[in-house]
Amino acid sequence: MGSAIDTAVLFAYLAAVVGLGCWFARRSGTTTQFMIAGGRLAGWVVGLSLFGTYLSSNTFIGNPGKAFDDNWNFFVFSLTLPLGAWIASQWFVPFYRNTGEISAYEHLQRRFGRWARVYTVLCYLLTQVARTGTILLGVSLGMHAVTGWNIQGIIVATGVLVTLYTLLGGMEAVIWTDVIQSLVLSAGAVIVVGVLLLGAPGAGQLWETALAHDKFSLGSFELDFTTSTFWVIFAYGVFINLTNFGIDQNYIQRYHTARSLAAARRSLWLGALTYIPVSALFFLIGTLLFGFYRAHPDQLAAVAAMAQEAGKPQAVGDFALPHFMANHLPPGLGGLLVAALFAAAMSTIDSSLNSSATITLKDIFHKIAAAGSERSQMHVLRVATVFWGTVGTGVAVVLSYDERNILKIWWDLSGVFAGAMLGLFLLGLMCRRATGAVAAVSVALGVSVIAWMSFSQAPWMPPWLRCPLHSQMTTVVGTMTILLAGATLAALGSKLFPSGRKNP
Repeated sequence: MGSAIDTAVLFAYLAAVVGLGCWFARRSGTTTQFMIAGGRLAGWVVGLSLFGTYLSSNTFIGNPGKAFDDNWNFFVFSLTLPLGAWIASQWFVPFYRNTGEISAYEHLQRRFGRWARVYTVLCYLLTQVARTGTILLGVSLGMHAVTGWNIQGIIVATGVLVTLYTLLGGMEAVIWTDVIQSLVLSAGAVIVVGVLLLGAPGAGQLWETALAHDKFSLGSFELDFTTSTFWVIFAYGVFINLTNFGIDQNYIQRYHTARSLAAARRSLWLGALTYIPVSALFFLIGTLLFGFYRAHPDQLAAVAAMAQEAGKPQAVGDFALPHFMANHLPPGLGGLLVAALFAAAMSTIDSSLNSSATITLKDIFHKIAAAGSERSQMHVLRVATVFWGTVGTGVAVVLSYDERNILKIWWDLSGVFAGAMLGLFLLGLMCRRATGAVAAVSVALGVSVIAWMSFSQAPWMPPWLRCPLHSQMTTVVGTMTILLAGATLAALGSKLFPSGRKNP
């Protein structure tokens, strides 16, 4: 660490987080308290928690990294949040609040059969494992740059710490730590921007360098879906945000923690609208860092060497902010920003672990959830929290050897799992005539398309079989395949698919 002050700031923050988890341990003794905090929280608290869930080390490291290496093209994702929030507040939030089901996937069993619930639960858990892995990877890269500690060692230590306080405090600890951590993270971003603008070579030169290299570009506006154009990221953002707000257990659980339907709706808007300017702030950091290191080529070489040492020579931008934190901040601020980076990781991992544990109880051990004692249910929740924390940590260690930008890794992985989940969910809501058999055939078609698009650039794939579309179109095409195939098959009539359940 850069100084004893930095070290003190970091460890003081970590002690406070663990202490908060211990404080809430007394209020997480029942399953209702552990999973939805008793359903008694104010809308602003839940909203800041949703904001904190969006923020992660993918934002802290990935957004500046993409702006540094490329431009603001990925910021288009954030611009789709109001559309997703409006749709969710109108239909998704009332739907889940009215059903009263804590699990986001229980209604799919009634709609299409047991297989639909099993399938979406599997997709969700894989998504959370990928999310935990990429976020732990992000925090390890930042802390490695500032402290020099081993990347894999940081991953393991962070995974243990986050699992511990999630295990102790349940959902209420998750939500309140998310609130605190989102504020710490935002403050850290403001500090970095201030230091960059007020220091050498000066705001004017940084701005001129960014404009000269077209760093503020949102991407081409041509209707080209083979490269990362504005429209590709916009379509990806719409579908991923509908997945988040419509069928992601992280968000569905939070709808139930709010004390009323109106509070749940307000929380959704607060979380979505707060994220947009903060996301822009992190892209601005990457843009300013590009100008800073262009003015200091010797330092740029050091950043590249850091990326090479970490085994990620193709993602130099991911190391720009960590290098700046380690070498260009006054004593104490480095420790605060590492704490902010830790906050970014914790604010998403804790909710992922809690929601994964909830799904394990409600959807995998559903018989225990329905008839088991409170003690047996709490045992399942706690064991599941430890299990998914361990798996996610292991995935992070594996991903530490991947050369891609961390944000690109997460988007590619989430796109594969999200498309099929959203397609099935929308089919159930929008097509009343779709039966379980229709849904099963549609999902099979959608998964086949997703698999083809995901592996189409593999070396073993024949050139004539490769998909020309950009990888971010995977979730869009997969979702639309399921939805359109289901609507078409349902329109053919019940004679072809007589079995299954209809929407009540």
